[in-house]
Amino acid sequence: MEPQPFTIQIEESVLDDLAERTGRTRWAADFANGDWAYGAEAGYLHELIDYWRNDYDWRHHEALMNRFAHFRTEIDDVPIHFIHQRGKGPNPIPLILSHGWPWSFWDWHKVIGPLSDPASHGGDPADAFDVIVPDLPGFGFSSPLNRPGVDALMTADLWQRLMNEVLGYGKFAAHGGDWGAFVTAQLGHKHADRMIGIHLANGAPLDFFQTGLPGPEDYAPDEAGLHARTVHFFAQGHGYSAIQSTRPQTLAYGLTDSPVGLAAWLVEKRRDWSDCGGVVERCHSKDDLLTSVMIYWVTQTIGTSARYYYEGAKNPWRPSHGGTPVVNTPTGIIRFDNDVCWFPRKIMERHYDIRRWTRVPNGGHFAPMEQPQVLIDELRAFFRPLRRTVA
Repeated sequence: MEPQPFTIQIEESVLDDLAERTGRTRWAADFANGDWAYGAEAGYLHELIDYWRNDYDWRHHEALMNRFAHFRTEIDDVPIHFIHQRGKGPNPIPLILSHGWPWSFWDWHKVIGPLSDPASHGGDPADAFDVIVPDLPGFGFSSPLNRPGVDALMTADLWQRLMNEVLGYGKFAAHGGDWGAFVTAQLGHKHADRMIGIHLANGAPLDFFQTGLPGPEDYAPDEAGLHARTVHFFAQGHGYSAIQSTRPQTLAYGLTDSPVGLAAWLVEKRRDWSDCGGVVERCHSKDDLLTSVMIYWVTQTIGTSARYYYEGAKNPWRPSHGGTPVVNTPTGIIRFDNDVCWFPRKIMERHYDIRRWTRVPNGGHFAPMEQPQVLIDELRAFFRPLRRTVA
């Protein structure tokens, strides 16, 4: 499991093939879809693909990625790619950041520098972290994944071994959003003795997939409207999950073959789940959007990333112990009011040892891309009093 240095360097033939494919796209007709109600809107998609073909520079973004220290290892036949950026300060603590879908490791690039080297970004060096940013198994450069059964619960076990056995940390901190929040919560539940603390962007109870959504009576007066928003998302915006939880391989053929199909599938989520008011570039530039798409394209991982849903649906969460709360690791939660799914504080307090609860009026589902400074400040503040617990 010795980690090996890794450089991102995509073969030119892959980029040539991409240019050829985008140049002969057979476009679907689209009409009466200016509000994206039917899905990705053709006008914007044409504009984005034209930029992809004529202005986007993968080699520039590849060079930016390679400014960080990348490594690869393998644990139990699962390939793992990760950034390991050492902290600059008197006592950096290790912090693993876990992304979700349709994210990748690169969604964290705005926060890695400030968290690892606070002094260079106007912060206190006493808040420094050793920052570890893996791709989830089957996502991006944590590929190719050739074994079934890899879900968020197994990923938590892999992360524990990555941090303790591969990197040699005794105790560590963790933060995550989307699937990464479930990975982080499972670390806090099953591996509490290894944890300094955990921090979630929004998040949900670990048994959410078995118990379902909370009722309107569970929401406090100051959470008015958030139940309706959550119910609306699961009724109107959750079709992707139904497909990826049941027939991910069928979807994979089309999206692995068509770059425009892949872009449509992923960019729609960036628009719908961000706090952008329906204008995706208020939160994500064309370069941001296309770099995210490119990571899935050049690694051919849309299929295995979609299988993460299938494996999660087939493997319900079971507690590893009977302690209360279920997650008895010190927990911080930051809530972005304009995210798509919002569990009330009343429910979360039954499941987590909550030490810090922060609500933010602006920001959506992609916190490190939409509100990086807010997240940086929050992580520094939450872990500051926990640093003394490091073995």
